[in-house]
Amino acid sequence: MKKVFILHGWTQSLDKWENVVRALKNEGLGGVLLKIPGLTSPIDRVWNIDDYVSWLSKELDAERGKVILLGHSNGGRISIAYAKAHPQKIEKLILVDSAGVHHNELSIRLKKFLFGKAAQYGKKITSSIAMRKLLYRIARTKDYSDADLLLKKTLINLWDSDKKKNYEKINIPTFIIWGENDSTTPIKDARIINKAIENSSLFVISGARHAPQFTNTKEFVGIVKKILN
Repeated sequence: MKKVFILHGWTQSLDKWENVVRALKNEGLGGVLLKIPGLTSPIDRVWNIDDYVSWLSKELDAERGKVILLGHSNGGRISIAYAKAHPQKIEKLILVDSAGVHHNELSIRLKKFLFGKAAQYGKKITSSIAMRKLLYRIARTKDYSDADLLLKKTLINLWDSDKKKNYEKINIPTFIIWGENDSTTPIKDARIINKAIENSSLFVISGARHAPQFTNTKEFVGIVKKILN
């Protein structure tokens, strides 16, 4: 059974992913969910992208030979950075509605400003119901707006790492799966990554948004199976 190492997105629960892992298993594929520090495992300090690459390297070093790595959203960002640093370790890279493309739009700058202030002033801001509602509206997800202060600072570091355009340094077999109507990481990001990575293929799931693995599981698993065969 082929194993797929999975880096989830910005979530503090793996419940939905368990259903995807079962669907993969039904197709003869083994999904290995990794618990990402700060999200599904604890951290006691602020992390940056290099910390995540080092962590992932330790997780995968126990595996003999090359691995198949799948990253969704923020997990895609980490996967891209790892693939740049350790291309010899990856057989195939699968990016699902991945973060990692730098944007300088007002909305992104506003997110960084608000999260920076939340990290600076701590509970004075995050205990405010009005401020929490504003963070939710700006971030568009409860997981971002509910992040603790260490995680908010970590998030800012990860956003800043996008300026490196790590995907431009990748030359390994890369497969990009994207929801057609994703508003979190829009389809234009998929095309940017696809164009930058010479050895890459793009699969667009019609009508899907930011998490096609949850909303269009059968089609998603079918694409992954096709990639791995």
